[in-house]
Amino acid sequence: MTSMLEMPQVSDCTATACAYNHDGCHAFAVNIDSAAACGTFLSLNEKGGLDVVAQVGACQRQDCVHNASLECHAPSISVGFTAANADCLSYQAG
Repeated sequence: MTSMLEMPQVSDCTATACAYNHDGCHAFAVNIDSAAACGTFLSLNEKGGLDVVAQVGACQRQDCVHNASLECHAPSISVGFTAANADCLSYQAG
């Protein structure tokens, strides 16, 4: 099992329309859904989150090389817009 201290950080997020993104992602943790989209993306004018660097809480993208038992094992991830979603840009098909 991965401890909280070992969770990969969100090293970069270019989804500037997200309420958690102000000079980086400030959600406590992000979840990546089965389409590799950031399930924590929230489009609001108000900015929120904590004074932390976000970590990956869970990953549902089972075919990613970084996914083991629905946990991300990448050193860190990048999130950004592709099409209309904020997606995990670190996704790699396995």
